[in-house]
This record gives sequence, C-alpha cells and structure tokens, in this order.
Amino acid sequence: MGIRVDRDSCVGSGACALFEPEFFDQSEDDGLVVPRAREAGPEALPALRRAASRCPARAIALVPSDGQGSAGWDRSD
Repeated sequence: MGIRVDRDSCVGSGACALFEPEFFDQSEDDGLVVPRAREAGPEALPALRRAASRCPARAIALVPSDGQGSAGWDRSD
C-alpha cells in the first residue's frame, strides 16, 4: 500500500502524527504532515485508514503500491 500526502491541502492539525506516529510526523518548520514511510504492508492498513479518516483536510491518500490512482498526490517529491 502506498502512502501519499498532499502538503498543499494539509492544515497542520497533527491528528495523523498524534494517532499514527509510526507513519506520520509534522515538520518543525511549518507544522505540515511529513510521511515517515512511502509504502506499508497490509498489516498497517487499519492504522493508515484511521489516520486518513482523522485528517480534517483529507490530505492523506492510500493507493495501490503500483501507484495507480495517485495522480495529484505526494507533491513533496
């Protein structure tokens, strides 16, 4: 499972980092989301879904590892 973030949409609430610190952090510079991983195994799916659902800006997307469906995401690359 691919983890994609849209830092342009992120509002810096920190919910992702608070609830799922294994996968997300916040930048010390601007408070926006910083993914700790770009990929995760199927065992992480429940945690990643929780993080994505708690994001008030809907700035987190989960995509198949082949990258399908990721258009417009991960603008930090």
